[in-house]
Amino acid sequence: MPSREDIHAQVTDVMVDALGVDPEEVTMEASLVSDLGAESIDFLDIVFRLEKSFDIKIPRDELFPENLTAEAKYVKDGTLTPEGLAALKARMPYADMSEFEKDPKVSSLADLFTVGMIVRYLETKVSA
Repeated sequence: MPSREDIHAQVTDVMVDALGVDPEEVTMEASLVSDLGAESIDFLDIVFRLEKSFDIKIPRDELFPENLTAEAKYVKDGTLTPEGLAALKARMPYADMSEFEKDPKVSSLADLFTVGMIVRYLETKVSA
């Protein structure tokens, strides 16, 4: 099984290729959107490149959950409800929710998509 550092190095290569960023920008804390400039279309490319790089299959909606906020019971006034937060945690057990759960605004969801989140996700996938 590759080490966390090995996985991070491969993820760095993927981000450099997919987003055109410098390798030193791809820290574990880096947000894909606010720090690395990823847009929604880039997420598909990132998943494709990760699958190829790690020789795994990433089911649609597993790494980057979609449509969670479309369910009315999960969102109220632009904020995830306790039920919505629980659903998000269940779908993204590899994401660090410690800051997000203090103020779970839908507009801040993209902040959960960090390099570290991807590395932790991949640790579970490549060890399975």
